[in-house]
Amino acid sequence: MTEVLLAVGTEKGLFLGRSRDRLDWEFSGPHFPMNAIYSVSVDRRGGRVRLLVGADSSHWGPSVWRSDDLGASWFEPPRPTISFPEHTGASLTRVWQLQPAGEEAPGVVWAGTEPAALFRSEDGGESFAMVESLWTHPQRPEWGAGYGGQGLHTIITDPRDPQKLLVAVSSGGVYRTKDGGQSWQPSNQGLRAEFLPEESQFPEFGQCVHKIATDPVDRDRLYLQNHGGVYRSDDAGESWRFIADGLPADFGFAIAAHPRRTGTAYVFPLEGAGSRIPPGRRCRVFRTEDAGDSWQPLAAGLPGEDHYGVVLRDALRTDDADPAGLYFGNRNGEVHASADEGASWRLLVSHLPDVLCVRAAVIG
Repeated sequence: MTEVLLAVGTEKGLFLGRSRDRLDWEFSGPHFPMNAIYSVSVDRRGGRVRLLVGADSSHWGPSVWRSDDLGASWFEPPRPTISFPEHTGASLTRVWQLQPAGEEAPGVVWAGTEPAALFRSEDGGESFAMVESLWTHPQRPEWGAGYGGQGLHTIITDPRDPQKLLVAVSSGGVYRTKDGGQSWQPSNQGLRAEFLPEESQFPEFGQCVHKIATDPVDRDRLYLQNHGGVYRSDDAGESWRFIADGLPADFGFAIAAHPRRTGTAYVFPLEGAGSRIPPGRRCRVFRTEDAGDSWQPLAAGLPGEDHYGVVLRDALRTDDADPAGLYFGNRNGEVHASADEGASWRLLVSHLPDVLCVRAAVIG
């Protein structure tokens, strides 16, 4: 039988769930109690499963921990895994993203941080070095900070070419490299910055991008949840077009793509930044199966009324089982799951601290 691991990062620790049928789950935790867990990765390369966790202690500060035994034990290096070089004058606030590369780049793991910077590991996440070319980009000093801070929160690799990488910063926008990070270009054509004056709402950079997901078949197709607006790119991020028609709101944080089926993506809409609650106070995931030309609500088994749970940018994810599982956690401390690609839902766990991130993967 297929075994799935579900990692749930919260404001006060990490919870790990395991299931062989995606109906009955056993959870352990909290791991790292009183640490805010903003990032988790499940790296299955090299014949083993490695968990990497970005934990933020209010007393000891941020750190990256790893486990090679599915969370039975954890290792923290004696020296900081991620640190800003002294000449930058910056210090690490938190790790927003830990993203293993694909088989095209064995051992490579990318990290996105606050302040917004990119780090690269070549030893599976045991040590990281800053990608200085992005930090020294002439536009970086003009990047703003989102309400939750200035974070580099999205890192997308290209299995066809390890030299290509796309990142997103709140509030700097989308940047791409085609030469392994030696140079970076802003890639925000068509993305609206609705918080700017009307005549300036389509700048070269400075958009508050919330999350990006990649189509599993057409690797040049990307789906983006913006601070106002859902968008699609068909040219690897060079340009974007609005695809939020049919949604009850175009604000939100999270977006995820189906692990195998092209054109299929999921969002969790919220009313605009002034309220940040589900439209109509109804808990609903919306799915497109035609790359954003239309959207359908997925709500069977979800709370129907008086629901205020907010799903954050990394708290909506799929697994890679067949059929695909879909998971989200919210700031009410609930984790909901679907074992049938969103057709029906069940509550897995409740009364957790605020859920900050979710990851799910087949481990056996």
